[in-house]
Amino acid sequence: MLPVGSCENGTMPELRYDLPVRPRRNRRNAAIRGLMRETELSPAHLILPLFVTGGEDVRIPIGAMPGCFRLSVDHTVALARQAWELGVRALALFPALPDSVKDPRATESLNPNGLLQRTVRALKDALPDLVVITDVAMDPYSSDGHDGYLEDGQIINDVSLEILASMAVSQAQAGADYVAPSDMMDGRVGVLREALDEEGFTNTGILAYSAKYASSFYGPFREALDSAPRSGDKKTYQMDPANRREALREVLLDVAEGADIVMVKPAMPYLDVVAEVSAHVDVPVAAYQVSGEFAMIKAASQNGWLSEEAAVDESLIAIRRAGADMILTYFAMDYARRYRG
Repeated sequence: MLPVGSCENGTMPELRYDLPVRPRRNRRNAAIRGLMRETELSPAHLILPLFVTGGEDVRIPIGAMPGCFRLSVDHTVALARQAWELGVRALALFPALPDSVKDPRATESLNPNGLLQRTVRALKDALPDLVVITDVAMDPYSSDGHDGYLEDGQIINDVSLEILASMAVSQAQAGADYVAPSDMMDGRVGVLREALDEEGFTNTGILAYSAKYASSFYGPFREALDSAPRSGDKKTYQMDPANRREALREVLLDVAEGADIVMVKPAMPYLDVVAEVSAHVDVPVAAYQVSGEFAMIKAASQNGWLSEEAAVDESLIAIRRAGADMILTYFAMDYARRYRG
């Protein structure tokens, strides 16, 4: 592999090496790079999370999430239509409720005319083929702000399961395509599957937040829903960020209990976990680019420190490359607009 060249009049020689393998051949122009691209990302792979609130014609900006809003049902339906036209065919709903309807057992979650149920029905009436995913956890409805039932400072797992199962059935009755337990209680996927099947909702899927970490990246989300714990933290049920083997254990338990899709949350700080899970399960894998990830990109781009579009595209393709079949992201519509050109 010796260079060949000559030096005349003190100029640098034109060097040529005998290199039989030159990977740059496959990167010479955009068309070739397109042929070689290993990972594809389209709007069909994206799920748009939305925050819903009561009233009519309501759009409340979320300070820590520029461009995101709490939306009343009418605005939620209008935005869903826009997303559908752009090729984003799935939404994940999170209700923002007043304290007046919250209590320790999250009873508002069972109200057939509650905010979430009304939103689901309105979306399915407007867009029957839209994939509607609903959050199963107590924190939006709980006066304690926890994902499970709190008693004497402890989260009581099995009491929580009864409440969560009833919540999932109520969401299925409203028309949800997938219920998404985000609570991280032990055994909840199996209990939800049994409850749904007993009520005849055998076609309602379960998208399980299987590896949900006790992450600092959820801060803006909790502002959006005012759902932070009133006492303590969530570390007895959400996972320790230091653990990877534990994530695989949680995921495999959820698959055995009947999960149709498993999720890793957050996404970017846990790409190793996404890859590990993808390599070990035979169900689709979701990843959630959470509010803190969104806020960081927004803040850095607003300060001129990076290109928002480039950072969004790179981060999403990285999550796909790691093994995610679908991504929950607040950038879904922005990406879809660029994708369509």
